[in-house]
Amino acid sequence: MAEQKIVIVNYGMGNLGSISNMIKKVGYRSEISSDIDVIRSATKLILPGIGAFAKGISNLNKFNLIDVLNEKVIGEKTPILGICLGMQLMTKYSEEGNVKGLNWIDADVKLFELDDLKVPHMGWNVVEQTKKSELFIESKEDKRFYFVHSFYVSCSYSDDILTKTPYGIDFVSSFEKGNVYGTQFHPEKSHKFGMNLIKNFIEKI
Repeated sequence: MAEQKIVIVNYGMGNLGSISNMIKKVGYRSEISSDIDVIRSATKLILPGIGAFAKGISNLNKFNLIDVLNEKVIGEKTPILGICLGMQLMTKYSEEGNVKGLNWIDADVKLFELDDLKVPHMGWNVVEQTKKSELFIESKEDKRFYFVHSFYVSCSYSDDILTKTPYGIDFVSSFEKGNVYGTQFHPEKSHKFGMNLIKNFIEKI
């Protein structure tokens, strides 16, 4: 396998150290950077994120990262994994602040409106695959991941949905379209299941 250059995009929002540590645990090195030339040289990109959608888009603009990300993701088809807010930023639009996203996938971000469950959805929950993917190891064991979010992604096309998770509704907990991957859960906080997913993203995608 050719040498990987894994870049975690730093736009001021996200578990950068935790993701870097998880990558190290599975035997690889990564670079945390907001430098355009470093991002341009990446063979794999990770877009993390914690916090508000509008702030995320604002920060991507402030760091002048949107053009280089479009160049890599849309132009060069570089594999990218969005985590939590990073996944949401890949969509067309969010109800959180009524803001347009990066528009890499035909989906919107919506607020959980649940009568009998707490929001944010926080803690461990199962994911159910809706299609095969190199991201997940085939196993009869339930796949459990760690979540913290008040908003969820709603995909326009079922073909883009990779997993669903029950929390009042069956929401999209990950998607996959071409070279664009997103997880609402935090693989960097999800022990063996998260390690497997990160390893698969690096080695198989």
